[in-house]
Amino acid sequence: MHFLIRSVVALALLFAASSLENRSLAQAPKSRAAADTLNPIESLVSFATRHLHIPYRSGGSSKRGFDCSGFVRYCFNQWNITLPHSSAAQAEHGEAVELDDAKPGDLIFFKGNSTKSKRIGHVGIITEVAPGYVKFIHSAWKGGIRYDLLNAAYYSKRFVAVKRMIE
Repeated sequence: MHFLIRSVVALALLFAASSLENRSLAQAPKSRAAADTLNPIESLVSFATRHLHIPYRSGGSSKRGFDCSGFVRYCFNQWNITLPHSSAAQAEHGEAVELDDAKPGDLIFFKGNSTKSKRIGHVGIITEVAPGYVKFIHSAWKGGIRYDLLNAAYYSKRFVAVKRMIE
């Protein structure tokens, strides 16, 4: 009797595992097809967004933790665009863009902690733009990978430039 019960349970588990595996295989082409329909900028922004809430880590450049330039470098590396691991050095690359012409995928640069400094100390990737509205994703000391708005007092006082790395 125990052998019969164990056999039925084992068969049920095998059937359940098999159906889960088949379901995940059936769904894989859909998600791949959806990703294939995105242009490079949409793909970049989507990729960056999948890393929300990863913690900040000074000098970090992996999923265990990122600093701001490490995160940007990691994201752009997925599209074979190699950037240095420094926000100031990243600002030396790409094409300068006026803020009014900014688009998702552009990099946005800020002064470091001091508004009086002339040195770039922070970088993010623009995710949304509308008149008077710029949203970006970045690795912040408080909060790790997160979204912020350029019109927030902290960032508007420190804004330096926008650069386009992908046409």
